[in-house]
Amino acid sequence: MSTTKLQKKRIATSCITLPLKKEVLEEIVDKAKDWALMHGAAMRSRTKYEHDTLTLAPFILLPSPLPKSEFEKAVAIQPTLNELMHKVAHDYDFLKESLKDTIEVDDFTKNLFDIYEIIHSEGAAQRISLGLLRSDYMLHSDCNYIIKQVEINSIASSFGGIGSVLVDINRFVLSELGYYEKLKNLPDNNALSGLCQGMIKAWELYNTKSAVIMFLVEDVTYNICDQRFHEFEIHRLNRDIKVIRRTLTQVANNAKLGPNKQLLIDGCEVAVIYFRAGYEPGHYHSQKEWDARLLMERSLAIKCPSIHYHLAGTKKVQQALARPNTLDKYLKTPEAIASVNEIFTGLYSLDFDEYGERAIKMAMENPERYVLKPQREGGGNNVYGNDIRDVLLKMKDTPERTAWILMDKINPPFTQGYMIRPNNPGLPEIVDLVSELGIFGAIIGNADTILYNKQLGHMLRTKLSTSNEGGVAVGIGALDSPYLIDDMD
Repeated sequence: MSTTKLQKKRIATSCITLPLKKEVLEEIVDKAKDWALMHGAAMRSRTKYEHDTLTLAPFILLPSPLPKSEFEKAVAIQPTLNELMHKVAHDYDFLKESLKDTIEVDDFTKNLFDIYEIIHSEGAAQRISLGLLRSDYMLHSDCNYIIKQVEINSIASSFGGIGSVLVDINRFVLSELGYYEKLKNLPDNNALSGLCQGMIKAWELYNTKSAVIMFLVEDVTYNICDQRFHEFEIHRLNRDIKVIRRTLTQVANNAKLGPNKQLLIDGCEVAVIYFRAGYEPGHYHSQKEWDARLLMERSLAIKCPSIHYHLAGTKKVQQALARPNTLDKYLKTPEAIASVNEIFTGLYSLDFDEYGERAIKMAMENPERYVLKPQREGGGNNVYGNDIRDVLLKMKDTPERTAWILMDKINPPFTQGYMIRPNNPGLPEIVDLVSELGIFGAIIGNADTILYNKQLGHMLRTKLSTSNEGGVAVGIGALDSPYLIDDMD
């Protein structure tokens, strides 16, 4: 295939004809920014932080095209992925075997695993766990456009709140431009209410009406609207439930266990802990924050996620699940196994064995075909292109490499559109964009029984086609919503 044909194959047509006339663009951007701010598509500024001030969350002016069949496939498979993660989280031997090399070289994962070992040996006070998961996909251009899983998130799966607002922003923009007939192509998004209903269901299972839901949060929260949307939606759905917010340090200083291992803090008994922090080393300032994590895991509170769910979402476990025949242990039917295998992309360990050596050789010879991923969440940690060769040269003979995985690089189509950013003077220009779809799911259960399993909604993050990373909270990507089409052009 010629370069020209390949380039054409990777372009997806925008939902409307572009460019917009200057005067039209100027007016609609001004309206859309105000609409977004007035409906909560906002964050606190990282560069000029003020507690009482919000700034616009980056967003895409027009929704991005996505094949309807692939969107529906991602939605349909989420309950299966929920079940898979639940069963993996309760498989002690599999988690231990998958992470045995990583915990030798990665202190953060080791600290998490040490807590897991303590809870496993003592026996969990609370056998029920709540998983609020998000499975992320990109379209891969092969013979056809098909979704491939980038990763699955088991802790602090964000943007269910603001993401639910984005479809309304895009509907507003299309309506203002007169494209009413296109509104039917934007699927409803009930991620916010679905995530909150999952927390409420866990609170009900705890069965103490006076107990609270505790959001475990960062010392400084930039993505405040997304978090508060969840808190306020819980209040709207059930006014009997009080939500409190505490940091790891506050838990360390003020929390204790009651006589039946209830988690008690500042006069409150905690029914559910919803982790929006605790997923990266910077959240643990000292040993006392790690002690606080252990205290919570030892408690009767229902954790979202429990420590074993947190570990099940690690990159190394994801890579282990992609090994041939591994899914057979956890999924009941050939159809379920085939559907999950279809969304997996190539994932390779860098262990000191023949498979690891083969993966090192592949990456060194063709680094542009892969992504090198460490055991970290939160965005901005992956290695791409020729940088892969440089990183591998430094660590290929050291144990450090076993904490990383290699993944086939997904080749997404790109579309053209307008990215709206805060404090960006002048009118936006048309840019080439690529998108990543996230599907939310909730699952509640113990090692023996699944009590609740649902697909909840979605979010879409979009970035410049020239950018490798796409984190909205760290200022790289932008929020978006899917515009469903029959096929890509």
